[in-house]
Amino acid sequence: MDFGFGDEDEAFREEARAWLGAHAGVREDRRAWERTLGAAGWIGLGWSEGGYGNRTATLVQQVVWAEEYARADVPARSGHIGEKLLAPTLIAFGSEEQKRRFLPAIARGDELWCQGYSEPGAGSDLAGVRTKAERTGDGSYRITGQKIWTSLAHEADWCFVLARTEAGSERHHGLSLLLVPMDQPGRIEVRPIRQMTGTSEFNEVFFDGAHARAEHVVGSEGNGWRVAMGLLGFERGVSTLAQQIGFEKELADVVRAAVDSGAVDDAVVRNHLVRQWAELKTMRWNALRTLGGAEGGAESGAEPGAPSVAKLLWGRWHRRLGELAMEVRGARAAVGQREWSAAEPYQLDPFQQLFLFSRADTIYGGSDEVQRTIIAERVLGLPREPRG
Repeated sequence: MDFGFGDEDEAFREEARAWLGAHAGVREDRRAWERTLGAAGWIGLGWSEGGYGNRTATLVQQVVWAEEYARADVPARSGHIGEKLLAPTLIAFGSEEQKRRFLPAIARGDELWCQGYSEPGAGSDLAGVRTKAERTGDGSYRITGQKIWTSLAHEADWCFVLARTEAGSERHHGLSLLLVPMDQPGRIEVRPIRQMTGTSEFNEVFFDGAHARAEHVVGSEGNGWRVAMGLLGFERGVSTLAQQIGFEKELADVVRAAVDSGAVDDAVVRNHLVRQWAELKTMRWNALRTLGGAEGGAESGAEPGAPSVAKLLWGRWHRRLGELAMEVRGARAAVGQREWSAAEPYQLDPFQQLFLFSRADTIYGGSDEVQRTIIAERVLGLPREPRG
């Protein structure tokens, strides 16, 4: 893709930067903030086809907005799962009725979504999904099973759930993607998972006879594998570049800490810092190179294996940055901000948070082992891994 920022893109950048600057430091709750973004037209950029989004924007301008948002002092998003994952999937695979029902609500910031993919026995291997969705007498679905590592499920209004709709089916056959309302007391239970950082962004979700309407199957029954793989292609798109802006800020903080502590005088530490800087630049160029295909998901001529390569690059890079954040501070890195107590056992500073949370980067979103298998089998054409 011939990627560059023209005059119109820079004008768009100034508009975005001015709006974000005017809202810097705002501390609305996350749901209210989504509605603020929607009212100002910043959700659904580029959904011009069908009039479902807020404003037209080229792919380059979507990158501009994502980068400026990452740089700004504004709240973290809670609507990105609906906007960046479900919405482009509905545009590519959904019915007109589904687009009319769900896209405007996402663009207004009125409805929040979570992703029901991983399961205790099928974390990175989605073909191992066991959650069942059985047809009922009225044609709707009755869902039974468990999902895990479900980000923001405790805040979500809806969940897109990958479930097995064909009894006796195996692997990628017989799966469907269903849109499921989360407000079903007694049928859906959400349990937060406390991480070693002390936070609980992830959840377990238990479905005990939860209902989904027949018209809320995306891409037809039994077509769930194709839809799910298309969705994962969208996951590696514009958001990857915004993520790298966050990485850039974290790296700058680590470099500053190395200078302040004197660790930068160590040649090995300097080598590590330069390596992190060079690899971050390389990741950005690689993301820009593959962006056009990645944004098309499975329906475009996306470069085979590009999403897996990107995941391998940034997952390992970020984990090394967490380790480097500890290294440059020496023994002080192991000391809490204040005396810990049973009531408040987690008082971590940003570097400690970075180190602990980044341990999971090579696992969630598809583990490194699974990404390498995808590259080996689908790109290099190596023999498939034996199945148990």
